[in-house]
Amino acid sequence: MNPKSIEQQLESLNIHPDEISDEHISKAINLLFQLIEELYIENEKLKTENQKQRDEINLLKGEQGKPDIPSSKKKQGDISSENERKKQEPPKQKRSKAKKHKIKIDRTEICRVNQTDLPDDAEFKGYQDIVVQGIIIKTDNVEYKKEVYYSASENKTYIGKLPTWVEGEFSPEIKSLVYTTKHVSNMSESKIHEFLENFGIYISPATISRILTKNNELFDQEKADIVLAGISSTRYQQIDDTCGRVRGQNQFVQILCNPYYTAYFTIPHKDRLSILKILQGSEIKNYNFNEEAFTLLEYFRLTKNMIAQIQDMVFGQVLDNEQMEQLLEKIFPDPGKGKNLRKRIMEAGAIAAYQQQTDYPTIQILLSDDARQFKLITKWQALCWVHDGRNYKKLHPIVPLHKEKLEKFLDRYWNYYGKLLEYKKNPSSQMAEILSAEFDRLFSTKTKYRALDDRIAKTKANKTQLLLVLKYPELPLHNNDAELGARTQVRKRDVSLHTMTKDGTKANDTFMTIVQTAKKLGVSSYEYIHDRVSKSFCMPSLSVLIEAKKIAEINIDTG
Repeated sequence: MNPKSIEQQLESLNIHPDEISDEHISKAINLLFQLIEELYIENEKLKTENQKQRDEINLLKGEQGKPDIPSSKKKQGDISSENERKKQEPPKQKRSKAKKHKIKIDRTEICRVNQTDLPDDAEFKGYQDIVVQGIIIKTDNVEYKKEVYYSASENKTYIGKLPTWVEGEFSPEIKSLVYTTKHVSNMSESKIHEFLENFGIYISPATISRILTKNNELFDQEKADIVLAGISSTRYQQIDDTCGRVRGQNQFVQILCNPYYTAYFTIPHKDRLSILKILQGSEIKNYNFNEEAFTLLEYFRLTKNMIAQIQDMVFGQVLDNEQMEQLLEKIFPDPGKGKNLRKRIMEAGAIAAYQQQTDYPTIQILLSDDARQFKLITKWQALCWVHDGRNYKKLHPIVPLHKEKLEKFLDRYWNYYGKLLEYKKNPSSQMAEILSAEFDRLFSTKTKYRALDDRIAKTKANKTQLLLVLKYPELPLHNNDAELGARTQVRKRDVSLHTMTKDGTKANDTFMTIVQTAKKLGVSSYEYIHDRVSKSFCMPSLSVLIEAKKIAEINIDTG
């Protein structure tokens, strides 16, 4: 019997145990419903496992497994919470169709009336304006003739100098176009080559690759300045990750952002030490074994004897990398043992050092999903309500009564989310107390649907992180900004499956950071890149614009 048939039969029975007066029968039916759910989930898992085993057996026989063909229809397992969230948020104002004021007028032409068509009493009444946008793509190839003089008396040759912005055989316009088509338009290098040759620019694929990946120190510094200014601009930062590939190997792209910037970092591992390197803008250099570090070691569940041993060795000390390595060698003489414990000891010392650093801004609040690598690094961690809501969408009850209970609870869930949005507009200590008490009531709900009750309890356990907005109303309730940044990386990965070199990976992160930050600040990526490539430096840096935008918004808020 297929699940749909079971669901239809259960629905036709129309049994509501909570309405049955006999407590024993009511309890028995609830238990049977729960058993149906658990058996159904177990059966689905077994089906999946069986299919995997069949595929493996077929592969061993030299045959093919079941083809993985994505359906064109929307998956039933869709766990997005966008529709529910958007119902609670105010509708966005529609952009005006009138963009005329933004258009730069390059030339004006007058469309004259044929004077012979006019009657004698016709009077001139001005003009009716029509703006037609256009673009001209043409070559601007320049042959520079450098004067050469020779002085016989000095035995010296004098040669005229090229303009300062001339480097190599291609102009700043060509180089800027290469950067823009790659990092704004997501064109592959082969298509960039094809595009340029179509307009009479003869450039080799190797040269395009060199432009994109080599001699980008100026832009790398711009990225570092953007991150520093971005971290300094708000009390909180948002972070998320997605997959990346480097030379065929899986890596991870971390997205760090707030309303003023978005930065990208491709790293081989996603653990706390890797996240710390990103947040502090450099490699980890110090490990502080103060009281906070030992509190973390207890949280990491090191044994009391090991914690006492470490205290005797380094309590109150700050170690560099060499000293840290020596400490680990003393604790773990066998290099093949204690790999995870080594990492936990390093994490504890590195986090404590990060919290005490003064040479780089320390992030107070990190808004993220509930992934382990984001926990405990900053003073506070805020969790995303949309991520939490997705966990409820992962429940797929087959019993109609359970489906009804899930839908009713989700209505209450998103109504509460709407109240948090209203609180952000007009925060007050009184309303914060009311919402805190309502959270406790909502997430103490018992539905007698075990999977839902377990999920509700997990949300309640995260109360501090989910309700940090009551203390800091400027915090977003969701992590969509970071997720949108991740989506940009995914689109780029669709075009270019992976980067091939370390330089290419670094350049990809750098220019994605510049392009996405420029977008947030309302700056043309092409104009900005061209300004830097041509060495004009007429435009202020994006890091300066971040600071200016923050100050402008503060002035608006304070009236």
